[in-house]
Amino acid sequence: MQIEIAGRFPGLNDIIDAAKKGKGKYQPYAIMKEQYTDIVAWTAKKLPKFNKIDIIIWWYEPNASRDPDNIMGGQKFIFDGLKEAGVIPNDTQKHIGDISHKVRVDRQNPRIVIDIREVQE
Repeated sequence: MQIEIAGRFPGLNDIIDAAKKGKGKYQPYAIMKEQYTDIVAWTAKKLPKFNKIDIIIWWYEPNASRDPDNIMGGQKFIFDGLKEAGVIPNDTQKHIGDISHKVRVDRQNPRIVIDIREVQE
């Protein structure tokens, strides 16, 4: 199974910055998390339900300017979105097996491609 999300997610540095900001009801990280988690959840609604999955995340960046570890910070939104969509019951180790990341440059079509494979137990 595979889903594709156009564009790119905030990097880990953006996520950390957002988590440090905000007062009262204005919490930039909460807004960011909800927005990107919802994007994944809506995209993943068409997928079947799995008990446990292995996942490969292909990060197609518009250029090579971001460090790979910064790019991969968005995986939090991916796992939370898969859970929210009901693709997996939870995003714990009981339901998430192997995780692999591939980073590539595609100037014309930055995107995130998520390959999901069921784990047979």
